[in-house]
Amino acid sequence: MNLSQLSIRQVFSVKVDFPVLNFSARLIKASSSSVPTRKSKAIASPQRCRGDRNDQSLVASNVVEKKLVRKSGRKEHHLWQRRDQTGSGQKALNLIQIICGLPNEKEAVYSALDEWIAWETEFPLIAAAKAMVILRKRSQWKRIIQVAKWMLSKGQGATMATYDHLLLAFDMDRRPDEAKTLWNMILHAHNRSISKRLFSRMISLYDHHNMPNDVIEVFADMEELEVKPDEDTVRRIARAFEVLGQEDKHKQFLMKYQRKWKYIHFKGERVQEKTV
Repeated sequence: MNLSQLSIRQVFSVKVDFPVLNFSARLIKASSSSVPTRKSKAIASPQRCRGDRNDQSLVASNVVEKKLVRKSGRKEHHLWQRRDQTGSGQKALNLIQIICGLPNEKEAVYSALDEWIAWETEFPLIAAAKAMVILRKRSQWKRIIQVAKWMLSKGQGATMATYDHLLLAFDMDRRPDEAKTLWNMILHAHNRSISKRLFSRMISLYDHHNMPNDVIEVFADMEELEVKPDEDTVRRIARAFEVLGQEDKHKQFLMKYQRKWKYIHFKGERVQEKTV
């Protein structure tokens, strides 16, 4: 039977089996079922975002922990070592408690101070200096003299601050003779390193005890060492020249050392005023 002899109706009514086409249709159906829908995409995307945020927070927390660990474990290295000042204030208070309960006897005080440093590997110079400052605020002049003399007998504390405490204590305890002996020792041992403050302290001591000749002697040492006196010291030296009746030296001294102008504070400003 030829194709030309078939009618159109017969051609469309013929059933043909195409196995290859059926297999391809199955593949297309399976692939379409595996593709997620819009709804599934909308559900899956927030889960991913939440997971990413959790991962980022964990990473940030780990970085912060690492930074904290580095800061806590940091060590500082110095090329020099400072003297240990730990507990120096408490040691100073212990020293004050020890000596304030003792009688004014040299042997008793010195033995108690020796016991205070018995277990120390180094001399507690900082604690002793703090104790002297506290005693000075409390006006315990005799105790200052005892502690300072004990330190100097041990070969410790031979500084300008210790000498200043000791000279002030001699002044307030009315011991100008001992102060003069100490001053001569200071001049002999520290000739070129005596501070202006110590010169002023000694002149005020002599002026306080009405010793004008000694004031002039200290002033002569100041001129020899080229130490210029301050304003208070200038007034005391000028008064010493007046007491001794040396008017010419008094005028020469004022012309050389008295300031022609002084500064005062007037209405919150620094103003020059001519000295009388």
